[in-house]
Amino acid sequence: MPLSAFAMLMLQAAAPVAASAQPAPPAAATQWPIKEADFTVANFRFRTGETLPQVRIHYTTLGQPHRGADGQIDNAVMVLHGTGGTGKQFLQPQFANELYGPGQPLDIRKYWIILPDNVGHGASSKPSDGLKMKFPQYDYDDMVELQHRLLTEGLGIKKIRLIMGTSMGCMHGFVWGEMYPDYAKAIMPMACQPVEIAGLNRMWRQAAIDGIKADPAWMGGEYKSQPVMGIRVASTLSAVAGAAPLNYQKLYPTRGAAEAFVRERITRDIASRDANDTIYQYESSRTYNPWPQLEKIKVPMTWINSADDFINPRNLPFPQDALKRMPNTRFRLIAETDDTHGHSTHTWAVNWKADLIDLIARTEG
Repeated sequence: MPLSAFAMLMLQAAAPVAASAQPAPPAAATQWPIKEADFTVANFRFRTGETLPQVRIHYTTLGQPHRGADGQIDNAVMVLHGTGGTGKQFLQPQFANELYGPGQPLDIRKYWIILPDNVGHGASSKPSDGLKMKFPQYDYDDMVELQHRLLTEGLGIKKIRLIMGTSMGCMHGFVWGEMYPDYAKAIMPMACQPVEIAGLNRMWRQAAIDGIKADPAWMGGEYKSQPVMGIRVASTLSAVAGAAPLNYQKLYPTRGAAEAFVRERITRDIASRDANDTIYQYESSRTYNPWPQLEKIKVPMTWINSADDFINPRNLPFPQDALKRMPNTRFRLIAETDDTHGHSTHTWAVNWKADLIDLIARTEG
């Protein structure tokens, strides 16, 4: 399959960029006493009609479940990762060290934190396990249903105290509000819009997918080794989408510093990716569109975006229009500074910890 002119341009770029487009975060904190396990769903039927005899959902937990006077678990908090991520990303210091410690908003002496790897990601079932492009074409509704089954069937949670989510996990928060409107006491989505993924947001995702498929080494998904040039296209596009201009200018103020950072990051990113998994991860957003049914969302919600987010531009009108239809939702746009992180501001909890404290307080009892 010949490369498109756009793909050729991306392949020829002299300075590749990392997929997350953020400075390498500190290593995950080691002090957190985590547990890991798998939950298996038998004979799961996807929205496409495809089935798998077993779907494995891997998850990490911190803290312990607490049961109220009625015998039901009442302190569970689920945090949902973004495209290409895993639950363990929420052990990074800029997230965990602000939230999980004594007296902090999600103190693990009080709350039971659940960090799943979504289907198609991490240690959960995914194309690279062996099915490759024959893996079912999952979407966000499938992912949310599997999360719900993990919580209800696997962990015995009849009602969850809080659902948080970043990026894709943010969009999952809106899906949760419509699919299971009475299940969560509170929802905190960060870094997304509650509309169909279209316009520029769909364009860069589609270009990333096309870049992988245009690499002859992809071989229709039957590659023997990773199609590195195609993955490079996807990584470069993702880097641009996730960039933080003011922060980068402060951290990398010279040409040499910028080039060294970008080249080191892309090398690491390529080594971490599987091409088919990446295609599925981007494609899973194809049916997302909570906009027509926003009135179903009754649960108290605090929705956070950031002004320097390329993926969710600050001048789109959707938040103002959506709030008119979701009376229990509060929205805040984090102002851009040279210490915010573009799309990834969602993981730097210092920027929105006060909003989380407020959401928990207004949904107590």
